[in-house]
Amino acid sequence: MSPAKAILFDLDGTLLDTLQDLTDSGNEVLKARGFPPHSLCDYRRFVGSGMAQLVHDIFPVGNQPTTEDEVQTILREYRDAYARNWKNTTRPYPDIPETLDQLFARGIPCGVVSNKPHDYTLLCVDAFLGRWPWGIVLGHRAQHPRKPDPDGALEAAGKLGVAPADCLFVGDSDIDMQTAVNAGMRGIGVTWGFRDPEELLAAGAERIVKTGQELLELV
Repeated sequence: MSPAKAILFDLDGTLLDTLQDLTDSGNEVLKARGFPPHSLCDYRRFVGSGMAQLVHDIFPVGNQPTTEDEVQTILREYRDAYARNWKNTTRPYPDIPETLDQLFARGIPCGVVSNKPHDYTLLCVDAFLGRWPWGIVLGHRAQHPRKPDPDGALEAAGKLGVAPADCLFVGDSDIDMQTAVNAGMRGIGVTWGFRDPEELLAAGAERIVKTGQELLELV
């Protein structure tokens, strides 16, 4: 297999460990509405499909929002909570800074494609990953489909000037691997994120990497 020419990264669970701040924000919403909290482990399953889906899934069956107005109300509550919590504990994963240093030093075009709302994606990348010259950063934008729809990944590859087949899509969830398949990219699953390797392989991962060094060997 020839080396890849560019890399697109998922954000939460791939570049940044955001799980505690996402968990605390969701549990604030639940507590305010009289529902019990979930564990950190539970939120590993809730994260990945975007905030609107998360605020649906954290509620017990039978108490989940059923109308668009209910979803939007709870989504505003969650966004307010996340605005207070987003940088309390969030950090790049330990191996990420050194890996990005080497990628950018070698001139490998890199971008971010996330289901996190676009404004928070930009905020987190600027705060925690801002010293690297990203070619493109995309979160979920209104009127644009979420991953695993390939539109965002294909838009990002076009911006980087690389054919989809020459691009790695690196992520920690089945959603990311499905995105890679749908976009005609090479899906690379990481073991340090929110989901298990078996799930990533079942969703179409070409390879699972355990370290940044293993990822560097693919470009």
